[in-house]
Amino acid sequence: MLSLKNNNETVIKEFLLIGFSVPKEARFCLFIIISVTYVVTITANVFIIIIVKYERRLHKPMYFFIGGLSFLEIWYPSVTVPRLMWSLKTTEEGISTAGCMAQFYFHFSLGATEIFLLTVMAYDRYVAICNPFRYLIIISPKVCITLILGSWICGFLALITPCVQIANLSFCKENQIEHYYCDLAPLLKLSCSETSEIETLFFFLCLFVIVGCFFLIIISYICIVRTILTFPATGRRKTFSTFASHLIVVLLFYGTIIFMFVRPNTGGLMHLNKIISIIPSIVTPLLNPIIYTLRNKEVQEAMKKTTQWMIPVVKQKMPTTTDLFKVS
Repeated sequence: MLSLKNNNETVIKEFLLIGFSVPKEARFCLFIIISVTYVVTITANVFIIIIVKYERRLHKPMYFFIGGLSFLEIWYPSVTVPRLMWSLKTTEEGISTAGCMAQFYFHFSLGATEIFLLTVMAYDRYVAICNPFRYLIIISPKVCITLILGSWICGFLALITPCVQIANLSFCKENQIEHYYCDLAPLLKLSCSETSEIETLFFFLCLFVIVGCFFLIIISYICIVRTILTFPATGRRKTFSTFASHLIVVLLFYGTIIFMFVRPNTGGLMHLNKIISIIPSIVTPLLNPIIYTLRNKEVQEAMKKTTQWMIPVVKQKMPTTTDLFKVS
């Protein structure tokens, strides 16, 4: 949707999210794949939260943070994926400028929250492995809640300034965003205002948040590996298995976002960024619960116990054939 200012300057009131330019037949297949992935992601992360809450053996700081990550991974893809599914199903690409700004803010705020939360989880593993005798004193329930809330607060505060600046830009060029969500580079490409200040601010913000947190994680990993090497062979294998699951999650998530955002100019690789953004937006939220459950025997046992408890309950609440055809 376009409107005219008094000086005959065209102002954009609605953006078109181009998404993935694929044939009609491929759109349906892509819709099915993304829909199934999204449903499995939400279900898996909800299940992780349930077992962490109700299984007593998982009432430990490490699993509290895993539950917190699963809660975050429910909301993070929900900002962009349902809109992508709707676009693939209906071919409707329009999104209002206000909706676009809201999507931008929540997507990047939740992404920043995940960065902080993964750093907190690295600190938790550092204390657990390098200072095990004081672990429950240092990482107390109060500290756990504070660290989780702090990650969310910092994540949402970090994006306020760039989001306000982007909202104040004038968009008077084409209204087609070459992405499936409102990303920074495609938005700035459509602006007729000066954007160098915002680009510089966002770059240094990403540099500080992403690289800063990644540096802290690397330092904690170095200390963890040095400590693990002093363990006996059996203890070393068990400890490294627990530590490795967090390492896989961190490398997958940080590897993609560092490539996408910690570069002075993203314009030339905009299409590649769109493809790679599938990893942190869609793939990582699905893989996180799988990685943590496959490499953790306590979680696997808790899942079996919870499943054995849930199946009879579900069967009791399901209507029988007689109930379905009963005439009142």
